Amino acid sequence: MDMVLENMILAQSAAKGMTVGEMTGLLSQNALSAQNTLPSPKVRLAICGLGLVGQRHAAAMAQSLDAQLIGVVDPSDAGRSAAQSLGLSCYNSLSEMLEEETPDGVVISTPTPLHVEQGETCIEHGIPVLIEKPLAASIEEARHLVQRAKEKDIAILVGHHRRHNPIIKKAKALISEGRLGQIRALQSTCWFYKPDDYFEVAEWRKLKGAGPISVNLVHDVDLMRHFCGEVLRVQAQSVPSSRGFENEELASAILTFDTGAIATVSVSDSVVSPWSWEMTSKEYHIYPHTHESCYMIAGTEGALSIPDLRLWTHPDAKDWWSPISAISMPSETTDPLHNQIRHFVEVIRGKAEPLVSGEEGLKTLEVIDAIQAAASTGETITLDHRSAIG
Repeated sequence: MDMVLENMILAQSAAKGMTVGEMTGLLSQNALSAQNTLPSPKVRLAICGLGLVGQRHAAAMAQSLDAQLIGVVDPSDAGRSAAQSLGLSCYNSLSEMLEEETPDGVVISTPTPLHVEQGETCIEHGIPVLIEKPLAASIEEARHLVQRAKEKDIAILVGHHRRHNPIIKKAKALISEGRLGQIRALQSTCWFYKPDDYFEVAEWRKLKGAGPISVNLVHDVDLMRHFCGEVLRVQAQSVPSSRGFENEELASAILTFDTGAIATVSVSDSVVSPWSWEMTSKEYHIYPHTHESCYMIAGTEGALSIPDLRLWTHPDAKDWWSPISAISMPSETTDPLHNQIRHFVEVIRGKAEPLVSGEEGLKTLEVIDAIQAAASTGETITLDHRSAIG
């Protein structure tokens, strides 16, 4: 405590006739109160991979009052240039960075094949990690990583950042409150056109496993699970890339949930369309905004479109001949990536549990893997929930 303030307290206490013991107790209480009001030191974070997503994480950290970006891992010339523009040290490998820096947490936004190796390095160093989706390139690798984190008691978060969007939080609350009744049907549309140069600047985007099922639909599947529960069975069809890439350019799937609900989900990166989260949510300014919705959820009492949050109900009888009307539900407007970084900080400080844990990311990845398998074989795939980690 400041000496001048301490002397003032002692003088005032003596004037009130307090004993030495009482004055000592009062000083201790004031010292503790002052300590509790001091701001916590910023959490030191590092980023692996300073591409498009990595730069968005860096921007979120720059605006955070609780986080400090201390270094970047990216061996590419573009990554080094981006790090230099931010005034940050840039390292060729995660191991090299950890020899020089001691981050409290690491964000991994590198290509998917690097996620497990870098994630495991963080775990072995006792560092909590936020890994971009998908969690890993295979179910086996993802399960190994999640199991290792559990053994070491280190937090893994998966970057399904849409769960941190206030729109999604409001939709989840409406469902949990029973405003839609029992959820029976869900529909997700993820259609857009990625230009050729999107693939030319990153050759890995042309490879098998890097198509829109894994890269884009994984977000939508995660939200369907978030809204409705676990997927039991999957049927799917896909169409190979017409541009000559190894991956698909169009896929549709039917997901049957343990609640009995059924979802139809569709994705394409080669069609012109206004119906995708990117173009409807106003989440990221680089995408043009359309006044459309990409998710529809229907239950026994009402239906909800997202992201416009229009809740449809029959004011009188539930009857297709009776009038039906909609009200637009309010929600906050905050950046989900900023919210996600704030949440990561809270997890590191031990003040929160992961909203999207490694186990959650693994369950979503299992559904994506089942969609790929169903589309490849034409068979119905039954999930056995092997993601449970012992």
